[in-house]
Amino acid sequence: MAKAKKVKRSGADQRLEICLIIIMSIIGVIMLYPLLIVVSTSFSSASAVISGKVWLFPVDFSLEGYKAVFRTNDVLIGYRNSLFYMVVGTVINLFMTLITAYPLSRDDLVGQGIIMKLFTFTMIFGGGMIPNYLLMKDLGLLNTVWVMLIPGAISVYNMIITRTFIKSNIPKEMLEAAQIDGCSDIQYFIKMVLPLSGAVIAVITLYYAIGHWNAYFSAFMYLNDKELYPLQIFLKNILVSNQVEADMIVDEQVQSVEGIAEVLKYSLIVVAVVPVMIIYPFVQKHFVKGVMIGAVKG
Repeated sequence: MAKAKKVKRSGADQRLEICLIIIMSIIGVIMLYPLLIVVSTSFSSASAVISGKVWLFPVDFSLEGYKAVFRTNDVLIGYRNSLFYMVVGTVINLFMTLITAYPLSRDDLVGQGIIMKLFTFTMIFGGGMIPNYLLMKDLGLLNTVWVMLIPGAISVYNMIITRTFIKSNIPKEMLEAAQIDGCSDIQYFIKMVLPLSGAVIAVITLYYAIGHWNAYFSAFMYLNDKELYPLQIFLKNILVSNQVEADMIVDEQVQSVEGIAEVLKYSLIVVAVVPVMIIYPFVQKHFVKGVMIGAVKG
């Protein structure tokens, strides 16, 4: 077997490549530096943070901030609620998206074009903030966990991606063969469509999970009970007010640490992004494939 010829690049191409690498490296450092500062500050002592000694690596390594995070009443409540909204909400989202996308991917669905137009219409036009609030009030969803789960039960954008993926990657002959063998639509959907749609399911799971974890505006609009607040509301209160009330921290020893509010802010930011950082590695290999196949074709 003949060896492939190695293409010799010109000096101009090599210089261009070196310049691009340098430029991208600089951009990468600029983007990573704020994250590094946040992480380093969260592992530094309160006195070092207040005096401004932290600029790259942790100074006077300390876990005071993380101890304060997990001994702060509001943070624990918010973390619990955000995990609940993310897990339950994502399950609801996946269920609604898949049972909607699959029928719309079938060419034999009566009125498919009209139904798709109605879904697309909702992406362009909306009632607005006040009508939405009045609707939630009339439905009795205000100040309940369901106001964080039901109104956004399906994303039309994610549904279209899923529909296009199913329509482009699962051949019609498979459905015909299944029908000849006596397979019902539900059996075909569960045993054939779902296993073959793993890539796009991983993508929309990531989209939905991150959306629920970062949910802020809906909670700000529709929730009044502190026991139902997600983590983002408490994070906003701590970062904007720039202080932590003494009754928020249950540990008296932590309350006595001077400047704990400064360290707590950075530790809370780190803790808030951990779930997303844990989820992403499991779905990143499907991410590009699912998005490109679902978005480019069809």
